Amino acid sequence: MSGVWVFKDGVMRLNDGGGSSSDQQSSVKKKVLVHLPTGEVISSYKSLEKILIELGWERYYGDIELFQFHKRCSIDLISLPKDFSKFTSVYMYDIVVKNPNVFHVRNC
Repeated sequence: MSGVWVFKDGVMRLNDGGGSSSDQQSSVKKKVLVHLPTGEVISSYKSLEKILIELGWERYYGDIELFQFHKRCSIDLISLPKDFSKFTSVYMYDIVVKNPNVFHVRNC
């Protein structure tokens, strides 16, 4: 994971630098979240939820518009869009940061 997290207009984004935005869009490949111990590409919230629960995360039902997980005895909260098709690399990196050595974001 290279780059810098930037908070702008209420949104946290990973700015990986280099090139113009049009150059980046033409060369950017789709990113996927990979569970490192199994090599599984996370393709649904069902598989992600199973892994997160095994890691000590619990479903949090504080906002019906989001799919959320909270880790007991911490302030960490993972907030994801309700619709898995809107699951982008920003959310993937959030999961990786909060679960180091378990997940990785890769280009496919």
